[in-house]
Amino acid sequence: MTDTAVAGSETAQADARRREERKVLAGTVVGTTIEWYDFFIYAQAAGAVFATLYFAPAGETVGQIVSWASLGISFLFRPLGAIVAGHLGDRLGRKRMLVLTLVMMGLATALIGILPTYAQIGIAAPVLLILLRVLQGFSAGGEWGGAALMSVEHAPKGRRGFFGAYPQIGVPLGMILATATMWVITTTLTEEQFLTWGWRIPFLFSIVLILVGYFIRKTVEESPVFKQLQERKGESATPLKTLFSKHAREVILAALIFIANNAAGYLLIAFFSTYATRPVDAGGLGLERPPVLLATTLASFGWLIFTLYGGILSDRIGRVRTFQIGYVLLGIWAIPMWFLIDTGNLGMYFLALFLMTIGLGLSYGPQASLYAEMFPADVRYSGVSIGYAIGAIFGGAFAPMIADLVFGATGASWTIGAYILGVTIISLIAVSLVKEPKGVNLHTRSNEVIAAE
Repeated sequence: MTDTAVAGSETAQADARRREERKVLAGTVVGTTIEWYDFFIYAQAAGAVFATLYFAPAGETVGQIVSWASLGISFLFRPLGAIVAGHLGDRLGRKRMLVLTLVMMGLATALIGILPTYAQIGIAAPVLLILLRVLQGFSAGGEWGGAALMSVEHAPKGRRGFFGAYPQIGVPLGMILATATMWVITTTLTEEQFLTWGWRIPFLFSIVLILVGYFIRKTVEESPVFKQLQERKGESATPLKTLFSKHAREVILAALIFIANNAAGYLLIAFFSTYATRPVDAGGLGLERPPVLLATTLASFGWLIFTLYGGILSDRIGRVRTFQIGYVLLGIWAIPMWFLIDTGNLGMYFLALFLMTIGLGLSYGPQASLYAEMFPADVRYSGVSIGYAIGAIFGGAFAPMIADLVFGATGASWTIGAYILGVTIISLIAVSLVKEPKGVNLHTRSNEVIAAE
């Protein structure tokens, strides 16, 4: 074969590899965006309407607390979703499971959109709402581990952080889409129309998004990239006993590393807009819902930008150092931001949230690559998924409810910042205990460092 032919063959192979990488990244980011849109629509509604429509007998204040609790209860089922998805994914293939979790999430969301209220069917309404929320949590638990490893394990050398940021940016993209949808609905409808039937539209809109996501994921063929991933997950589908007996420290650290980011993230997702729009006599700022949602949506673009940058930065200075910078910034800003928010000025509200997203993004972008590199191949899928799910339980699951309880007990919003500062210190210590894993060989059962990286 001539040198020209060899060069042409290598070029063709490189082009094919890049196309496959684009397929993987597109399938990851589109799917996770839609999944988290569904998840966050519930969070928005939990703060806006569910207390009134489904938990009314508990009273206004207690009803809101119960509504926040319904948001958090689904997190308890994430580990189960992670375990089941990992087991079935090893047998059915990664693509099938990613499609299945997408459909499950969309179905639960759409059914909430047609669920009768407490006034219509009594106690069955909140019970069914919680069951559908559990289904959402089960689905979310099965989504992240596969999506994260799909990106990281097939990244070019030295770009794992960047590739691993793609499933991460699906979260702020889903947040932006969910909040923007709510903003359009509240802007075009009266408050009465929104509470009567308008809040259902974002849930029903999920049907359209699921069809789009289903088509994208189904048309991605089982390329060599997917097949290699499936084989690797087969290696890592070990019993939980093996995971916790040999790698308990890594699982615990993975969970602790995530709690601060997840707690702060769920305040951005659900609590801030509720606090800002709550009547003054009920302890809120009394702002109009549409402009608050718009400001929250715009601030969420900071989360997207700094998450992507966090992944890129971690390829340069390391995962641990990037996390440390993010958590230091988040901790420094946790309390002062409330004094801006409490001015009741929308510009200050936007600025407070946007500045928070700097630390939030830098401590989220490197997560997929850090977790993948923390675990050897034979326990990677289980370790990443379980660590993430446990961290979500102790982080964001009940963060809005805790924020409301803290505020109710103290009457000072800055004490919510003290709560975030506390969990941030815990996560900062945890990530500082991790030996920098950047450069490990992901294809082995041990943490060998690839000198070339």
